[in-house]
Amino acid sequence: MHDENTVRRFIELEALGEKWLAPVADRVNGLGAELRKVEAELVQRNLGDLSTPQLHTLARSLRRQIEQATGSAGFTVPVNEIPSDEYHEQVQDWQG
Repeated sequence: MHDENTVRRFIELEALGEKWLAPVADRVNGLGAELRKVEAELVQRNLGDLSTPQLHTLARSLRRQIEQATGSAGFTVPVNEIPSDEYHEQVQDWQG
């Protein structure tokens, strides 16, 4: 019962997110377009210009938002579904 309620709540929250937020691909594309504009402006700026640090900050912020929106790759597989010749007791985690 608890699992069904958890799944139902997750589905409801996901539907609300889809209703009110732009799809991830659209958000990432928009952030990327803004990042390109900022980077193009940075190329034209003199580093002694007062607003240059603000542009660097904006560029970092846009990169971070893109990284957060795209997330890191990961998946889960039940151990009993892993072929015995591919299963290893010791593993190394990695982030893409």
